[in-house]
Amino acid sequence: MEGSELKETVASLPDGVRAILRDGAPVVVTGCAGFIGSTLTEALLELGCRVTGVDCLTDYYDVALKRENLAGFAGHPDFTFRDEDLQSIDAVELLAGSVACFHLAAQAGVRASWGAYFEEYLGRNVMATQRLLEACRDASVAGDLKRFVYSSSSSVYGDQPDLPVTEQALPQPRSPYGVTKMAAEHLCVLYAMNFAVPTSSLRYFTVFGPRQRPDMAFRKYIEAALDGRTFEVYGDGTQTRDFTYVGDAVRSNLLAVAAQDDWAVFNTGGGSRLVFRDTLTTLQGILTQRVPGLEAKVRYRETAKGDVKDTFADRTHVQETIGYEPTISFAEGLAREVDWAIARRQDRKDARD
Repeated sequence: MEGSELKETVASLPDGVRAILRDGAPVVVTGCAGFIGSTLTEALLELGCRVTGVDCLTDYYDVALKRENLAGFAGHPDFTFRDEDLQSIDAVELLAGSVACFHLAAQAGVRASWGAYFEEYLGRNVMATQRLLEACRDASVAGDLKRFVYSSSSSVYGDQPDLPVTEQALPQPRSPYGVTKMAAEHLCVLYAMNFAVPTSSLRYFTVFGPRQRPDMAFRKYIEAALDGRTFEVYGDGTQTRDFTYVGDAVRSNLLAVAAQDDWAVFNTGGGSRLVFRDTLTTLQGILTQRVPGLEAKVRYRETAKGDVKDTFADRTHVQETIGYEPTISFAEGLAREVDWAIARRQDRKDARD
């Protein structure tokens, strides 16, 4: 997020959140080099927190992009980076004294989670989460920890017959990825019930914006347009999604710290259900405004195994409980992603010249 956006996000937080994430408060962010994790880290540093970020920089996508995400705050005096794997790290030592753990580290991607790769999803999404939750039982952690905030996914819902979907709907994940996110969510509940580890799980609905992962649709379309390549769509384009701007996903993490129940599950949605084909028309219009004549050709392919047809979050519970509601419109968020991607290209070109 830009500096002004960070300041607005921090200024809008209620007193209960600011009391926990006070100036100098020690926090842990796992997956700090990722799309949402790096943006959240910046917001926490803006709050004045002392952030320990963990990321083992897996090669699911280009590690250089993750290092780009880190670059803006790697030298911040209140930031400590640990290039370590959560499956082998001393989790008690990592979390000791922290007031909050924001657990975003995961093996991402619905389509890549089938077959032999499932072992990686099981280890990075389930076993790593269990190790962190187990560490939260230790006295050196439990005495200070106010909240363990877990990043889940709307993938746990699968295809739901009734939309918008509430947190009370029966989860029916359609991919191995969704199964691992659901399993980790259940672990959060179990550790809250049995060992008093206070947890909040956030079910993100298709997050987009600056730093979006290169395997996600809008980033892929923008890069294809800038390169003059063809963009491939899985499905016929009539599928619908609830798109959530990354700044709002960050706000949901910060607000979830002050949740009062022993455990909670929250939808993090963007506020509107959009037909994917129509979103590409909007995106193309923004690109044309920025660079006249810039366009990507679109090719439609067979729907990928594990993809769902429609998503749409009911936000009643999350709004009434922690005060979350989206603040950035879809069109505005998409324009910010386009501007970021174009500026990034120019910066890289200038650096080479």
